[in-house]
Amino acid sequence: MKSFSPLPATLIEPIVRSALLEDLGRCGDLTSDAVIPDDCTATLLLRARQAGVVAGLDLVAFAFLLVEPAVDMHICRPDGSDVAAGETIAKLCGPARGLLTAERTALNYLCHLSGIATATAAIVDAVRGHKARIVCTRKTTPGLRALEKYAVRVGGGANHRFGLDDAVLIKDNHIAIAGGIRTAIERAIAAAGHMVKIEVEVDTLEQLDIALGLGVDAVLLDNMSVDDLTRAVAMVGGRAITEASGRVTEKTAPAIAATAVDLISVGWLTHSAPILDIGLDIPVDGNICTHLN
Repeated sequence: MKSFSPLPATLIEPIVRSALLEDLGRCGDLTSDAVIPDDCTATLLLRARQAGVVAGLDLVAFAFLLVEPAVDMHICRPDGSDVAAGETIAKLCGPARGLLTAERTALNYLCHLSGIATATAAIVDAVRGHKARIVCTRKTTPGLRALEKYAVRVGGGANHRFGLDDAVLIKDNHIAIAGGIRTAIERAIAAAGHMVKIEVEVDTLEQLDIALGLGVDAVLLDNMSVDDLTRAVAMVGGRAITEASGRVTEKTAPAIAATAVDLISVGWLTHSAPILDIGLDIPVDGNICTHLN
């Protein structure tokens, strides 16, 4: 079941404002200001052009609000909704210049985040019936991590750590530079506060045995075969959280989940998920433009 809360406005506003400033540059929307009369109003529809899961409407609302506060937005299909191709997501009415100026920024966010939510929902559905949760990683677009992780939650997934300060995650390079898995874990245990959890990446069952003996909180079972994952979960026996990662797709996820791992982490959800195609369209039977005076 999808469980998510809206992102705080204090987080959204500066991100959207920065994107608008990037687009508007030094002198604003030359095209709309030249072509569209300043007293022209319009009604436009946000429509899905392919089936998927909606995410990012709060950013859409902020994009239009910051450009033109008089734009009115009526949401038909809120974040988390499944939409069919051709379905209306929201209706926008107001000054036409503002609608056109904010259009691309709004769609950039909506298409990107809806794509992440859609891809997440597909993998979540693929492992339904198993206990494994689908989680994202820190492989995110710089500056957009909170938004992309939100989209994963909208799609029914869950979040791994948000940053380096969330928890200790000892990976292969840490182990190599520290001089071995035992040394790395012992140093982490000595340095971490009592509220900080420790996870360690293991590539072999021998490494897993050492990690379990030292009492880590979670183990990242990296790029293991399904057979090795099954053995690893049995070895852990509930003593730590088990996380599988490596080349996870909608097709491979069910077999991974069947090993009874607790988590399946999928980096491409945030760094490579295709967009959901959404457009801002003129209603076929509506007035394209009216005038304020």
